[in-house]
Amino acid sequence: MSTPPSTAFTDAAETWNRRFQTDEYLFGTEPNVWLREHRGLLQPGQRVLSVADGEGRNSVWLAQQGLVVDAFDVSEVGVAKARTLAAERGVTVNFAVSDVDGFAWPAAAYDAVVAIFVQFADPALRERLFARIGESLKPGGLLLLQGYTPKQLEYKTGGPPHLAHLYTQAMLRQAFADWDILELREYEADVAEGTGHKGTSALIGMVAQRR
Repeated sequence: MSTPPSTAFTDAAETWNRRFQTDEYLFGTEPNVWLREHRGLLQPGQRVLSVADGEGRNSVWLAQQGLVVDAFDVSEVGVAKARTLAAERGVTVNFAVSDVDGFAWPAAAYDAVVAIFVQFADPALRERLFARIGESLKPGGLLLLQGYTPKQLEYKTGGPPHLAHLYTQAMLRQAFADWDILELREYEADVAEGTGHKGTSALIGMVAQRR
């Protein structure tokens, strides 16, 4: 993770396959706290997409809430572990091994999209990702997003060491200028998500609604 921004994720699948190649779940098996805290925004039977879902902690939890869940990740190792977790929890998730550009984004199909720590994305990829999220949401659909702010570079408790990959309120307001931003908050919290996210962290959370 010490490579410069231009080459940080030149082989994302290989990078994440290597990181997930362990019996332990790198980010744990419990859902992200920001996502769990906003459970009340989601209704059973709604169709939801979990972006860059990793080892499945968020998608599996969403399925446990009675949602119809699609999920994708670039790592076949991560997706295999996610399938195992879903089976252990007795739920069904429609998993795919794909990167952002290769995923078959359905048009206006989702009631919500979940994007938790998708900060592998440099500005160009992030712009494409956000555009495709918008296209895939139904009018009135929600985006539940969490990421790290630039202050996270001081804490070094998770996330990429590249400023351009991190989020600010101004950047998110600009990126979603045509949406209704229902909540946007920068805060610090002690994060305990496996060994991958552990310790005091500089966070930002957003709930935005497509018009």
